[in-house]
Amino acid sequence: MGPFVSPLPPALAPVINRFTRRASVCAEAYNPDEEEDDMESRVIHPKTDDQRNRLQEACKDILLFKNLDPEQMSQVLDAMFEKLIEGGEHVIDQGDDGDNFYVIDRGTYDIYVKCDGVGRCVGTYDNRGSFGELALMYNTPRAATIIATSPGAVWGLDRLTFRRIIVKNNAKKRRMYENFIESLPFLKSLEVSERLKVVDVIGTKVYSDGEQIIAQGDMADCFFIVESGEVRITMKRKSKQDAEENGAVEIARCFRGQYFGELALVTNKPRAASAFALGTVKCLVMDVQAFERLLGPCMEIMKRNIANYEEQLVALFGTNMDIADPSA
Repeated sequence: MGPFVSPLPPALAPVINRFTRRASVCAEAYNPDEEEDDMESRVIHPKTDDQRNRLQEACKDILLFKNLDPEQMSQVLDAMFEKLIEGGEHVIDQGDDGDNFYVIDRGTYDIYVKCDGVGRCVGTYDNRGSFGELALMYNTPRAATIIATSPGAVWGLDRLTFRRIIVKNNAKKRRMYENFIESLPFLKSLEVSERLKVVDVIGTKVYSDGEQIIAQGDMADCFFIVESGEVRITMKRKSKQDAEENGAVEIARCFRGQYFGELALVTNKPRAASAFALGTVKCLVMDVQAFERLLGPCMEIMKRNIANYEEQLVALFGTNMDIADPSA
C-alpha cells in the first residue's frame, strides 16, 4: 500500500468540514488581488546542494505548486526551511492559528481530528505529502493535529510567503475553474464554500493521444476530472492467461465534467482499470489526501456507483472482478 490516507470514515467528514468552516477570531481580511508583490517581503533561507535537491524531490508532486511559473517556484523553494522532527512531536495542533505550510521530507505522521473532546486518528502520511494549507488559505484554525510517529523532517513555508505566492496564484485559478466546478453534478452535495476549496487544491495535467493516465493494478494517489477531451477506460481479466488471450476490454468513456480514478480511493484497493487519453486530454487532478478531506460528503454517491460498475463488469466478464472491498 502506498503512503496515503485510508478512506475517511463518513462520520468524521462533517467534523473536518465543521472545523474548516469555523472562522478564526484573529483572522484578518485578505484580498490576494490587492496585495502588492513587495520585493522586500521575500524570504530566503540558504540551503546546501543536498538540501536543495531533497527539497525539490519532496515538492515535485505537491499539487498546490503545479500551477506556479518557474520564477514563483524558485521563490517558494528559496523561502522554505528545514525542520527536524522527533518521534511523538506535534507538528501542528487542531484549533491553533496557522503559521506555516509543511511538505514532508521524511518520516511517518498520524492525522488526528478531535470530536466531542476525543481525538481519533483519521489517516497517516508515510514519507511524503503536505499539510497545513487550509488554515493559511482561509484564515481558519488548524483543522487537525499532526503527530510524528517516527523521527523525520519537514520543509516549512511561512504564512506570508504562502499567501503572497500560493494564495494569489490560486485566486487566478479560482477565476478560471470556479464555474466549471460549480457545474459538476456529483459535487452538488457540497456547500458553495466547500466547492471553492476543491478549486483551490486541484492541479491540472495535459495528456497526449494514447498516453496512459492510470494503470490497472497500481496503487492510487489521485482522482481525475476531465476538463477537455475524451478518456478511454479499459480492464483486463484477473487471470494472466486470460489477459494474454483476450487483452484489455473497454468498459467506459469519460468526457468533459466526468470523473474517474475514484474507485481505488473509495475502496482502498489498487486501480481496478486503466485509463488512456483519446486525442489531447486535459484533466483536473486532486491528490488522495485532499480527496478524502474535501469530498467526504460526496463519498456516498461514489460508493453507490460501485454497484453500477459491478453490473457492467458482470455483463462483460461474467463476474464483478472483486472491485469492491467486501468489508466496505
